[in-house]
Amino acid sequence: MSQPQTSVNDDVSQIYEEVSDWHVNTGDQKVVAKRIKGRFRLRKWLGMSVWLIFFLGPYIRWNGHQAVLFDIPNRQFNFFQLTIYPQDIWMLSLTLLFFAILLAAVTSVAGRVFCGYFCFQTVWTDIYTFIETKLEGDSPQKAMKFKQAPWSLDKTARVLTKHALWIAIALITGISFAAWFTDAYQLWPEIFTLQAPLPVWISMAVFGVFTYVFAGFMREQVCFWLCPYARLQGVMYDQDTVLPAYDAERGEPRGKLKKGQQEDETKGSCIDCKVCVAVCPTGIDIRKGQQEGCITCGLCIDACDSIMDKTNQPRGLIRYASYKELHHDKNVLAMYKRPRVIIYSLILLTALSGIIYGFFTLSPTEFQVIHDRQPLYVRLSDGGIQNKYTLKLLNKTKQPIDVRYDVIGLDGATIHGMSDKITVQPGKVVPVTALVRVPDDKVQKGLVPIEFKAVVLNNSAISTSYESMFMAPE
Repeated sequence: MSQPQTSVNDDVSQIYEEVSDWHVNTGDQKVVAKRIKGRFRLRKWLGMSVWLIFFLGPYIRWNGHQAVLFDIPNRQFNFFQLTIYPQDIWMLSLTLLFFAILLAAVTSVAGRVFCGYFCFQTVWTDIYTFIETKLEGDSPQKAMKFKQAPWSLDKTARVLTKHALWIAIALITGISFAAWFTDAYQLWPEIFTLQAPLPVWISMAVFGVFTYVFAGFMREQVCFWLCPYARLQGVMYDQDTVLPAYDAERGEPRGKLKKGQQEDETKGSCIDCKVCVAVCPTGIDIRKGQQEGCITCGLCIDACDSIMDKTNQPRGLIRYASYKELHHDKNVLAMYKRPRVIIYSLILLTALSGIIYGFFTLSPTEFQVIHDRQPLYVRLSDGGIQNKYTLKLLNKTKQPIDVRYDVIGLDGATIHGMSDKITVQPGKVVPVTALVRVPDDKVQKGLVPIEFKAVVLNNSAISTSYESMFMAPE
């Protein structure tokens, strides 16, 4: 029973080998992608719309403050009612781990969909080329005709308009990036009055230049030659990964179809119209097999489906399909049985659990007690024992807090050397020295547990404590 299956697989593999060809556009060919409506174009627009958060996010207010603010000078990250300090860096680490593994998981399932729908390079390039095609022509022929046309007032106006829009988008990109690090509403007046801080100008210059050059001129060449992730994604594929693929078994041998021509049963479904190539933002021919430039955006599927509809053929000549599906391999694994998907899912679940735990348990204060080791203890003139500590309380709230320190858990212990009330400003730490004394008749030998209480007088709900040790001679 296995021989017929092997024979079928061999025949299919031969078909794909015959049509396969490796081609990389090294920049000698300017890609002017034709825009066509379809379900994947709609998904691309939806994916691109995620970047509206980048532009609009800094203007969201929460309790009178910027909802999300990376406050570098004060070394804190404000996220709505939460304030995250460098001490909580583990949450940032888990967040980065979550998105890195999410990227790997998505790639192993559906290829470079991040590149096709979300990557800033492809998104900005899509917007730039949209402007260009509206002004200079939406096909390679029209673009070439516009380029070769003599300079006129109309042509000059169109070219200037294109570059003006490109530069405006590039500058807004730089300003939007800076707005995450300072008050967004205050930033604009500072820019227009030339009073913005130097980092803002640097941000505008760096993002402005690179956005203008990368999205306006280099385009897909950035993906080919500069983006390391484009290389990494390729090794994340396996034979179960679904990618935009040409069904060569159904499509070959391809041939032109003339108007009124009767169906030729000796030919495949592909009529060699090359619309799938014309819509590709990186200019590849998906019919030649998987190419380095394929960003799995699926626009070629929209193009092919539209042609199949016009020629009264079933859709799916180009579709999302795995290698095993195209080669009739019956050993297709369900997604939940794929080892790498299982491993990625476990890591994602672990990271997400840690992030959620952090958000719900993040303390508004950070209390630390350090025992002075030189000397470990001092015997007083009345026979009592004294230990010296340094108390540090970080105020993570937005208001000043008044703190009173106390000790419990050790009979007879009293605290000295500090005032009854210490004020800690928001985002600040006030180190204080505490002398803990135990009278002679209460002293216990060796190490004894002791607990420091930091009672917040104006907000008892955020009072905290720290467990330490009291040292006495053996």
